[in-house]
Amino acid sequence: MVEHVASETGGDEREALLAFLGEERGGIRRALLGLTEEQARARPSASELSLGGLLKHVAETEQGWVARARQEPPAVRRDESNWHESFRLAGDETVASQLARWEQVAAGTERLIRSAPSLDDTFPLPPAPWFPPEGRVSLRWLCLHLIRETARHAGHADIIRESLDGKTAFELAALERAG
Repeated sequence: MVEHVASETGGDEREALLAFLGEERGGIRRALLGLTEEQARARPSASELSLGGLLKHVAETEQGWVARARQEPPAVRRDESNWHESFRLAGDETVASQLARWEQVAAGTERLIRSAPSLDDTFPLPPAPWFPPEGRVSLRWLCLHLIRETARHAGHADIIRESLDGKTAFELAALERAG
């Protein structure tokens, strides 16, 4: 954790979960600070991951889970044939366009969590071999899953950024504050 996440006020679990999710989103956003489009598309390791691709993936993943919670189809359907496309910027996609998209997705996530009657409310998991048949998860689970997914990729983003130009998460946080 590079930025401090304030303790929830009066036991407000929703705001605490959203604050931790926001901090992890910030880690990915900070990893992109000051980069060119070419740098954001670069894959400086043996992995296929780039910072622009990670950005696209986390926005798409968050949107997909929130759509499932609303029992709507995800904006982009992925399967084995196109899964790899969720990890790379394509065509006219840019870091700026993906950041703007993610901002809209994040606002939708926050509206859903703040407006739900209870974090105990559940929604069905989609049919998949890795989910239990007829499985359901709560909105609390959704928040925790998004925190975990975003944090995992924020760690990837730290490594990729440091490989590109040597900047660490702490330097990027200072750069953002100086801003």
